[in-house]
Amino acid sequence: MLRIIGIDPGLQRMGWGIIDIIGNNLKHVANNVIRTEPKMALSERLVFLEAELGKIIEHFHPRKAAIEQTFVNKDAVATLKLGQARAMALFAPASRGLMIEEYAPNTVKKTVVGKGHADKEQVQHMLKILLPAVELKNADSADALAIAITAAYHQRETFG
Repeated sequence: MLRIIGIDPGLQRMGWGIIDIIGNNLKHVANNVIRTEPKMALSERLVFLEAELGKIIEHFHPRKAAIEQTFVNKDAVATLKLGQARAMALFAPASRGLMIEEYAPNTVKKTVVGKGHADKEQVQHMLKILLPAVELKNADSADALAIAITAAYHQRETFG
């Protein structure tokens, strides 16, 4: 068995989802989102994200983390803040000894749905097929589960 945590980085909402690979099967373990308050100082928000993600890792004991790569948008300030939240998403599992893989959003969509420009509804529909008992908490946690499934697929592809 291999347990993977998928992380969808965000400063306001950081989605996370955990799956197990058991033989050729995927099993949903948990999914949710870590929320920060906009009124908090940026430094407090970053510390909070790392601490909460660390608690999740310590509770569920995944061996691998999969994180979505950041895309650059037109708002430089928003991109920078997302990058800082993403740093916490990388630091929390790295500091706890997890293997980390990163995937582009189009790679995640292509892996889960079969096309790189799928919309969120298509991704969520496929998640319910791939993880039949899943109860998706929100769009961010759904994205995180899709990232974890991408890592699982690439794990199988690499190691059989």
